[in-house]
Amino acid sequence: MIASVRGEVLEIALDHVVIESGGVGYRVNATPATLGGLHRGTEARLVTAMIVREDSMTLYGFPDSESKDLFGLLQTVSGVGPRLAMATLAVLEPEALRAALADGNVGALTRVPGIGKRGAERMVVELRDKVDSVSSSAGAVVSGGNGRSSIRDQIVEALIGLGFPAKQSEQATDSVLADTPGATTSSALRSALSLLGKTR
Repeated sequence: MIASVRGEVLEIALDHVVIESGGVGYRVNATPATLGGLHRGTEARLVTAMIVREDSMTLYGFPDSESKDLFGLLQTVSGVGPRLAMATLAVLEPEALRAALADGNVGALTRVPGIGKRGAERMVVELRDKVDSVSSSAGAVVSGGNGRSSIRDQIVEALIGLGFPAKQSEQATDSVLADTPGATTSSALRSALSLLGKTR
């Protein structure tokens, strides 16, 4: 089990980062917000969860143990796999996710692409009493830009990757960038996710 990866950031893509540690490049899937805090050529450390399937081994990376533990907890719900758990953490930060589960806020959970009303209700029922067992932790990855490619393109592609329709993704991104032209990729993505959540 690989519990964490620390080393030089070699490559940052829309849904993963490659970190070289001990001469090995590890491909680590992560949320857009986590990726937004990484910079190519610098050292980074991510807490990781390793998912082993019959035909694959996949690493998922998180800025802290709380996010990793919530990722694992989400997958205890029937019908929730790693991809849906990552989408949930991309739309709802740990604190917001805790609050949604504790308060039974089905509306907040259905903002996640792939989670309908029934799925959200199941998550609340199964996790409401368990979410407090996940210890809260500060110290997330510091936000920042990650390259020269168009911020708009990165955000639109990330939103589409999370399951939002292309047209809605473009409209939300354009709206956010018009309001805050100097926004970083990470902050603009958060704003776009928030905007899309209100329109669902």
